[in-house]
Amino acid sequence: MNMKTVFTAIALSTLSVGAFAATEIQYPQGQEIGSISASANTLDSLQAKLAAKADAAGAKTFQITSVQGDDTLHGNAVLFK
Repeated sequence: MNMKTVFTAIALSTLSVGAFAATEIQYPQGQEIGSISASANTLDSLQAKLAAKADAAGAKTFQITSVQGDDTLHGNAVLFK
């Protein structure tokens, strides 16, 4: 494989994964399909864990409803289809 083919394959795979990822929203949208929770050490990693769980549950969007903690953060989110 030449470098152009490898680069194109990587670029396309990145786009296709992002196209199906659950999106965090500020206001409820769509039909509620459940809720999830996760724990992490930073807000960014907590959001990433919640997004991954939302994807795994088949959600189109998710809304973080609460975050608590000092050293370890615990968060909850509602999933929407």
